[in-house]
Amino acid sequence: MTPSEMKDAILHHLVYTLGKDAATAHVYDWRMALSFAVRDRIVDRWFAATRRTYGSNLKRVYYLSLEFLIGRLLKDAIVNMRLEEAATGALKELALDYREILEDEPDAALGNGGLGRLAACFMESMSTIGLPAMGYGIRYENGLFRQRFEDGRQIEEPEDWLSQRHAWEFERPEVSIDIGFGGHVQEIGSRANWYPSEMLIAMAHDTPVIGWKGRWGNTLRLWESRPMHGFDLARFNRGEYAAAAEPEALARTLSRVLYPDDHTEQGKELRLKQEFFHTAASLRDIIRRFESEYDDLKLLPKKAAIQINDTHPAIAGPELVRILHDERGMDFEEAVGIARATLSYTNHTLLPEALETWGEARMGRLLPRHMQLIDRIDDLHRRETGTHSLNAHQDGKVHMGTLGFIMAHKVNGVAALHTELMKSTVFKELHELHPDRIVNETNGVTPRRWLLSCNPRLSGLITDTIGEDWVDDLEQLEKLEAHADDSAFVDAFLAAKRANKVDLSQWIAETLKVSVDPDSIFDIQVKRIHEYKRQHLNLLETIAHWQEIRDNPNADWVPRVKIFGGKAFPNYIYAKEMVRLANDMATVMNSDPLTSRYLKVVFPPNYNVSLAERLIPAADLSEQISTAGKEASGTGNMKFTLNGALTIGTLDGANVEIRDLVGAENFFLFGMTAAEVMERRKEGGHAARAIAEDPRLGRALEAIRSGIFSPDEPGRYHSITENLTHHDYFMVCSDFTDYWRAQREVDAAFTDRKQWTRTAVLNTARAGWLSSDRTIRGYMSDIWHAEPATEGDVAAG
Repeated sequence: MTPSEMKDAILHHLVYTLGKDAATAHVYDWRMALSFAVRDRIVDRWFAATRRTYGSNLKRVYYLSLEFLIGRLLKDAIVNMRLEEAATGALKELALDYREILEDEPDAALGNGGLGRLAACFMESMSTIGLPAMGYGIRYENGLFRQRFEDGRQIEEPEDWLSQRHAWEFERPEVSIDIGFGGHVQEIGSRANWYPSEMLIAMAHDTPVIGWKGRWGNTLRLWESRPMHGFDLARFNRGEYAAAAEPEALARTLSRVLYPDDHTEQGKELRLKQEFFHTAASLRDIIRRFESEYDDLKLLPKKAAIQINDTHPAIAGPELVRILHDERGMDFEEAVGIARATLSYTNHTLLPEALETWGEARMGRLLPRHMQLIDRIDDLHRRETGTHSLNAHQDGKVHMGTLGFIMAHKVNGVAALHTELMKSTVFKELHELHPDRIVNETNGVTPRRWLLSCNPRLSGLITDTIGEDWVDDLEQLEKLEAHADDSAFVDAFLAAKRANKVDLSQWIAETLKVSVDPDSIFDIQVKRIHEYKRQHLNLLETIAHWQEIRDNPNADWVPRVKIFGGKAFPNYIYAKEMVRLANDMATVMNSDPLTSRYLKVVFPPNYNVSLAERLIPAADLSEQISTAGKEASGTGNMKFTLNGALTIGTLDGANVEIRDLVGAENFFLFGMTAAEVMERRKEGGHAARAIAEDPRLGRALEAIRSGIFSPDEPGRYHSITENLTHHDYFMVCSDFTDYWRAQREVDAAFTDRKQWTRTAVLNTARAGWLSSDRTIRGYMSDIWHAEPATEGDVAAG
């Protein structure tokens, strides 16, 4: 497509789709017109892929996830369709700023963090590989909250990304599925009829997901909740205006917010309803599609692979059994076997509190038939295994992780260490009963979004050096290793990094009103705020470092900019206190005349995909410092490594694989191992002992305790200091001394900028295995037993 053709397409949509004249069009209008012009090119490929899917009779993959953190889609589409020259050229002819147009697009607020971003990477990789697949999620009106800071405190506001028209979705009113809750069950022999007392409609919205070079397109189908009976005219005419609209308002509640606060009974009920709504609509749609092509439901495992992403869709097991047994008349044990052979479950956490449980009373009230089926599934599992202690329903609760495990033919971890810990901890007994069920599929990230698109300076250098084939064969990055000792290449690599840092410095100055030096170490920790991710370890080391600089301000310090990003869940008070402490520290340290030239702290609000795309290319140091044994994998660690940031981290999650890939000498390792953490927890007073042994740590804690960072309220962070001093489950104090040592190694290494950059080159060169394309091929081989429909250009077919 030429720039002139793109320009004509943009102007056509501006006039005939948006009804705007070029003379009066705003940035929004131009962005939408460009989006529609690009979407037109995508739709042809998307339709061709759909036709080939139906014609090939190949197995299809269905990916069920409550989160798809897709971010902005316009640039992604332009890059994958190879329309950069056409788009930039057309906008130049129209005297428009390409970057301004791209940044006008809101981030789709469909996820929170790594789990949702992983799902988005997987969808893009499945399209790049040419695997017939479909993602299923919820079309959240507001999604996760927008974060802002007020006096350092996190304030949550609605994320109104759908207040504007979403250019990439197609509404499918003909795909409307009835979803029920509550009611009663009428048993007919071993089968039953469920008569719900509350009904909603799940209506589909489809977004095409296009792969690299537009060779294949899959679908992300998002469900919107609508009422069975909408506006009540009779009540309205009686003057009951609010009551007349009540059914619609209640229905919309189900697809309004991602992860509603579940500290209330109403919140718990809403969350369970969301999970069933999403899962039931998706399964009904999958069965409908299957039955349009095949007559025998026994073929389902051969023609469909259903992956449940975490425990949120784990109700899929009982619901699929209900459809097969109650509605289609299949024998119960056969229905369980068919469901199990079709379903597989990805576990994302070893934290007991994150393995969902639902009270039997709530489950029985909202999903009475499913409660019965869960008990029958438990009974069958007992008979199959001879055990009586591993029920999904026990202790008055339904354990969704156990249910997911029992009803899946494969259960996968997302990093080598995580998978082994699954076998020895949370699923130890189940693993002993089913030793072949747990497999490992280490996470990955798409290089199209997380290098090619977000870091054009570095990706351009890579393409100029080794050609373009690395984009869908990331292992080819290993060719860069031969250039690690080439002075000209290392200088160009360093120049790309510094230019990214200059851009970020300017953005920080404009947005946060903080001046930072691009020649400092850009030390970045961006992820959900949580005790196990240990932002407070980073904060303590930052305080200790600040105190040492204050003690000797004329020493030869290596300048640092500490950058934090992430959201704390609204009801997670401790995490919100960590956010406020970071902001309070920034206020004090950034205005300190003795230290501010050597140390700055910044915390941009509302961390999302677009902010990640701004921060990651500019990072020198990637903070991956979770307590060993707690992080399942991480994908941020992979993005940083791919973009030439060095990692300081523990042996946790995929850090283990990253360190093996890049070389131990190119990774700043610190901290206890997972086994050492478990042993240390058995020692009483371990935190107090660690504090007594390291005066820097004690002094940093005292600075927080005494109110240096909160002079108006000295006791503001009492809960943090008390927790660290007396309990410290996540071993912040015990790992502090080694973390301090590793950070000083970082300082020493950064002073030799040439050698640092050579190490950064090796990190990028050895990161090829971290591609989500590799991960998806692992799932295809080990779990789904699925094949791509094509490795060529689908449009040619």
